[in-house]
Formats: sequence, C-alpha cells, structure tokens
Amino acid sequence: MKLGSHTVAGMLGTWQEGPGPAHRRLSDRLRLLVLDGRLTLGSVLPSERDLAAALGTSRTTIGAAYRTLAEHGYLTTRDRARATVRLPDEAPPQPTAHTNAGTIDLSFAAPPAPVEILHAAFAAALQQLPRHFERHGYDRHGVAELRQAVADWHGRRGLPTSPGQIMITNGAQHALSLLTRTLVSPRDKVLIDHPTYPHAIKTLAEARARLVPVAVTSSGWDVEQLHAAGASAAMAYLIPDFHNPTGLCMPTDVRHNLKLTCPTVIDETMTDLALDEPSPEPFALHMPAAVSIGSVSKSIWGGLRIGWIRAAPSLLERIAQARPAMDLGTPVVEQLAAAVLLNKHQTRRPPALQELKTQRNALRRALNDYLPDLHAPQPTGGMTLWATFPAPFTSRLATIAPDHGVIIAAGPRFGIGGAFERNIRLPYTLPPNQLTHAIRRLAAARQALSQGTTGTHRPAPIA
Repeated sequence: MKLGSHTVAGMLGTWQEGPGPAHRRLSDRLRLLVLDGRLTLGSVLPSERDLAAALGTSRTTIGAAYRTLAEHGYLTTRDRARATVRLPDEAPPQPTAHTNAGTIDLSFAAPPAPVEILHAAFAAALQQLPRHFERHGYDRHGVAELRQAVADWHGRRGLPTSPGQIMITNGAQHALSLLTRTLVSPRDKVLIDHPTYPHAIKTLAEARARLVPVAVTSSGWDVEQLHAAGASAAMAYLIPDFHNPTGLCMPTDVRHNLKLTCPTVIDETMTDLALDEPSPEPFALHMPAAVSIGSVSKSIWGGLRIGWIRAAPSLLERIAQARPAMDLGTPVVEQLAAAVLLNKHQTRRPPALQELKTQRNALRRALNDYLPDLHAPQPTGGMTLWATFPAPFTSRLATIAPDHGVIIAAGPRFGIGGAFERNIRLPYTLPPNQLTHAIRRLAAARQALSQGTTGTHRPAPIA
C-alpha cells in the first residue's frame, strides 16, 4: 500500500520538537509508528522529495532518517524505488543480566488469567467434547451450546436474544473484521469514536475505508456531531461501554437519542467491567438494529480467543457466506469452555472487580506522587486511565521510555492524523507495586526528555 506524503506527515505529528539532530528525531518517530502498527508492514513510504515538502524540512533530513531505519532493518530501500516498511530479521535479544529484564509493559490493557476457573471450565469442556466428534468440526456460526450461552448473557442484561442472532468468532477483533469485510467497500466512510481502539483503526484502514472521527471529549459523546457524521457513512463503530481508551460510559439519554441511519457496530467488550456503577444497559435496547460485538478477552482472559456478533440472522448469513475467505470457524474446545464460564456468570466476578479497583487506586496514587501535573480522570469502569500531559510529547516519551524500564502506548496510537500527542493510556491491570514502579520510571523518562538526556536506565528488580 502506497502512503501519501501528507498522510505520513499527519501520522508523524510534532516530530520536530525535542533534543538531538532532526534526522534522528524523525527516524525515532517513524520507528515508533512501525512498532505500534500504525505504519503496516509492506507499506510504501513517500519519496524523500515529497515527504520533505510535506514536512517543510530538507531532503537531506529525510534521506538520513530513511538510511538510519534501513540500517536497523525497518525499511527496505532500492535504487529508483520507494522505501518499504519491514521489521528486522533478527529476533529481539533475550533479556540478560545486562539488559532491562525487569521492564514493565504498560502498553497492554489485559487481565491475568483466572487460573482456577479456567482450569475448571476446560475440564468441563473436555467432558462435553466427545459428543461433537461425529460432526466435522467446522461451524461458521459456532456450537449451539455457546450461542445459547451468549444469547442468555444478553437476556440477563435485559436484551432478549435468540441463538439465531448469535455468531461465534475468534474474539471481538475478528468480529469487527468480519463485519468490515461484509459491510464496507474501499473508499466507504466509517464513523469512529476519536480516540478509539487502535486495532479497530488498523482493521478499517486495511479495508481502505475513509475514517470519519468524532471526538469523545471529557464530557462524552456529541449526538449532533454523530448524526451529522453518520449520515453519509457506510458503517459506524462505537465503544459506549467503558470506552477504550478513555473509560467513559455513554449515558442513558445519549443512547436513547442516538439514532444513526448507517449500520452501527457496538463494541461491548468492556461491559462486564463496571467498577463504581451498575453495568450499562445494552445499546441495542435503544437502537434495535445495532450490531453488538463482544468477547471474554477483558472479562476473563485474552488468551481465550472467543468473541461473538449479535445481529439479525440475515446479516449473520451474509457474514457466514464471506467467512471462509478468512477462517473456517472457531475451535470447539474453547467454545465449550467459554459456554461454561458464561453459564456460571463468571464474566462478572466481584473479587476480580475489587482487585481492579484496588489497582486503579494504586495507579492514581502513584501519578499523584510522581507525575502530579498529569491529568487523569477516574473512570467508573474498564481497565484504563486516559491521561493528559500539559504539553504534546508522548510519542517522544514512548520512544525513550523503554530505556528507563517501562513501555507505554502514546496517545497518537489511538487516533488518526497525529492527534492526542498530549495523551497516554495507562492500564491498571498489573499489581499495585508494579504500577508504582512503572510510574516512577515513567517520571524518570519524562525528566530525561525535558532535560535532553537519553542515558539508559537500568531498573532495579521489582520487589
């Protein structure tokens, strides 16, 4: 896929700011875009001349940045051909006593596995498995047991649902991919929250959709803007339940007043993670035609790749016809295990939710102690804070943070056009002591950035 110079310039954002030579700042920012997945593998970058014109800098700077990336394996370059994005051939070095083996990764918002209930669920699934042996094992819609369990899960939330309205997928991301493949053609407009889930941006961008972002601000969603943007859209993708990354929950009156005319996909992955209020009511209560997608990746474990689509049977049949081009179905054992978990109401476990609240409180205390000027509103659910720095530098901060023992997801990863350089998503899915260490290290990285120093920090072992 060829990328235009203005597209890349928008993704780079405020790359000019910071210490060091311009070509180094530019190569660092481009490398971060590759590692974040915003510059996809195989993408063809603009020519040196075109990118220099778009960025208002010299062709020498662009050439030096491209050569630096090529030397480190992030670009393929040839005479009379544009540079192509790649990854280094060498595997990343394994941690040793001389490297940052204790690095804390804050780029993932995912819970640890609940070992006991997972063991029990898979043990029960293995007992049920033999009755499926006489079947071929390929089921585009999913096994009956899990479709019924998902339908019952919706019913317990006040949304009557039949198994015929459910298709099982390999996670919510897969569900969105199937819907995008069915509903969106190249150059179609797709309405999205802004910011939003980065892998959704990637899925829609790879479908060559034209993304229409509507801001999710500290005060929430703007119904008039959503209606205006959705009028010409082929699809909308929204996260009203403990929105990723902001943690906001769409109020009932907004749900009631929002009547989009385009097919509307509602991501309910975070629905069961209400911490300070009851779980939100299903969006489809107010917009019956809405398509709901969900999974157990946040409420149970990301390694259990089970998700679903709730939609009209006619749409599910269209998806089923297109699905073999992507996959032939979801593994049976995992489906049976997920059915056990849903039937036992284990996607909403009070002890796990209380642990999330404890970790959220620990993260906020650490921010107050080490980064007091970082504004981070407390969400009422989900598993992340959406924090705002006084100045736009989080891409540069993400570049040097690993040298200080912490990995972060900078704000532009959650938007388009280089937006959200003042923001950072901070998950509270780690134990309190690790969160405290992580924020202390992040503060050290921020100080190094402000002082123009880049010396590698060797973190002490976590107690």
